[in-house]
Amino acid sequence: MAAIQDKVVAITGASSGIGAATALLLAERGAKVVLAARGERRLRGLAERIAQAGGHCAWTCADVRRREDASRLVRLACERYGRLDALINNAGVGPISPLDELRVDDWEQMVDVNIKGVLYGIYAALPVFRAQGFGHFINTASTAAQRILPNMAVYAASKAAVRAISEGLRQEAGDKLRVTVISPGFTRTNFAESMTNRAVKAHIAASMQAFALPPEAVARAIAFAIEQPADVDVGEIIIRPTAQA
Repeated sequence: MAAIQDKVVAITGASSGIGAATALLLAERGAKVVLAARGERRLRGLAERIAQAGGHCAWTCADVRRREDASRLVRLACERYGRLDALINNAGVGPISPLDELRVDDWEQMVDVNIKGVLYGIYAALPVFRAQGFGHFINTASTAAQRILPNMAVYAASKAAVRAISEGLRQEAGDKLRVTVISPGFTRTNFAESMTNRAVKAHIAASMQAFALPPEAVARAIAFAIEQPADVDVGEIIIRPTAQA
């Protein structure tokens, strides 16, 4: 816990699922969390919950598809707390479907949120980290990036891109910055909400109900990466349910 105390951590996609669980855990361990998501009501409720428990929290409504929103999140962290120790690029969507259905709008949404959203986070935070001489990027990918399944081609490609970008960033980062990829398997989140294919959505929802990880498990993995000493870079954590094939 001491290694997380007073660290300033910004989180995208923070209003629910892995983002919310991570915000709660890090705040409980003494971090100053700066939260971003599109949904104001859930975001405000989470911030109030953290504040009522004695935690430090700031928040802003943001859409990671807009570069200026990523910049505003990083600016809020620096203005409120004087620095930024870590950025968790967690926002993501997964409207998966068979390629034959040609759901181009869904494909573009996954590219815009899952890939461009991470790049915009890097765009906003990298100059700050360079100026500080320290910083930690934590990018949420997926086990889908390692094992391609039917209906998940575009989603898997977007998460494979997150891994590739993260590895390139790690190699360019030098000895002052850290880069971690978190690759969860099935996790109990609102992942299925964005799916437009009803059959696929029902299948994913049933799988999550049957054996998915609680989001708190992924949050603990993220905390583990953050709490390591500055000279230890946790490159990737793959975390999945024991029952997941």
